Amino acid sequence: MTVPVGLAEQTEIAAYVDFAAGASASVRETLGISSRRIGDVQALVLREDPSGFFNRAGGFPTTESIRVDALSEVCDFFREQGLSQGALAIAPSLLPADWETTAAKSNLAPGGRYAKLGCEIETALAGIAGGAGGPGLRVGLVEPPQAREFATVMMATFGFAAPAMAEMTASCVGRANWQQYAVWDDGEIVAVGSIFVNGECADMFGGATVPGARGRGAQSALLTARLRGARAAGCRWMVAETGAEAPGEHNTSLHNLQRAGFERLYDRVTWVWRAV
Repeated sequence: MTVPVGLAEQTEIAAYVDFAAGASASVRETLGISSRRIGDVQALVLREDPSGFFNRAGGFPTTESIRVDALSEVCDFFREQGLSQGALAIAPSLLPADWETTAAKSNLAPGGRYAKLGCEIETALAGIAGGAGGPGLRVGLVEPPQAREFATVMMATFGFAAPAMAEMTASCVGRANWQQYAVWDDGEIVAVGSIFVNGECADMFGGATVPGARGRGAQSALLTARLRGARAAGCRWMVAETGAEAPGEHNTSLHNLQRAGFERLYDRVTWVWRAV
């Protein structure tokens, strides 16, 4: 059975919200972190993140049509927090027939496109052999004393240089519903990845490999370790998202996930709200 769309979307946004809003009060103040729940929808803001990557909303329900008032509440929250723009993740199957009109009323425009993937964990693990990574690499859980190194590798690889971003990331290590994994090469962390557990579904989160260690199987090993960790946590499904490929493009992350047994569920447009 394929992971339900609503659960897949809600697990993704729950991971982002917990990742940021679960940080200490001082980190939340430094980064301007705020979140709001609007029915099933959750919205997150990091005002002091210049990239705007974390300013997002998701988890739109499958039991009702997308409502203009719910969209307006999300956009009002972004506006109240002083944002110039924010992103809304809505699975394509949830968009109503009159979506163009609805989007226009909320000043939403199409942005980037992401591939949403999912798998039944037992099925995926049945098709995986090994999972130890390349020669000289060791894969394992990250412990609290390694949290700072883990966070630095993750944030630096993704291009987030602000020290408070690393503090936010390090604070997840050991937190309930999170598991962090790393790949070590001669005692040094060269690749990282996490899972967030949301009941029967887990989210692949923050997979990153330092440039000098790419092409050695680190992320494939982390995929296997995270699938096993999610199964041990009682999960049935795993979901992930990565950039969709345009014609002529090759996304290594997408192909790694598919080789690990993830099914491409759908491509999802990011709907971008901009202040006017």
